[in-house]
Amino acid sequence: MTPKEQMKFEFGDGSKHFVLAVRREGKAEGEGILAGASVTEFGWHDIRPPVDGDPQGYLEMTDADGDLAVLKWSVRAIFMAGEGKPALHDNGVWELVSGTGKFEGMRGVGSLVIEPAGETERRFILEGEISDAP
Repeated sequence: MTPKEQMKFEFGDGSKHFVLAVRREGKAEGEGILAGASVTEFGWHDIRPPVDGDPQGYLEMTDADGDLAVLKWSVRAIFMAGEGKPALHDNGVWELVSGTGKFEGMRGVGSLVIEPAGETERRFILEGEISDAP
C-alpha cells in the first residue's frame, strides 16, 4: 500500500521515538473473498527504534460489488539484528469488525504480517478465516 496522507510526531527527548498517523491505499491480491478489493489503511504507528513499537488501525476493504469489510488490526513491532541496520518485524492479528452487503453479519479473524515494499510502501499479509456469524 502507498501513503496518501501522513502526519509524523517525533518526540523531542533525544530518542528516535515517533508516532505516525497514516492513510495508505492499495489493492488486495491473492485468493479468497477479499481478493481484488480496494484497500485503505487508517493507521497509528507508535514506534521506538531500535527497540519496538505498537502499530494499530483499520483496513477498509471494498470489493468489486461495492461491499465493504472493515478489519481492525494490531501488531507488535520488534527490531532484530539485520545487515547494516536493525530489521523491523511486524506481526499481529486482524478481526473483521463490520461490513455491508455480503460482509454484513460476518465474522473473521487471523494473523497479519506487515513487510516493507519500497521506501514508504508496505505490504499487509493477512491469513485467516471469514465466515457467517454463529
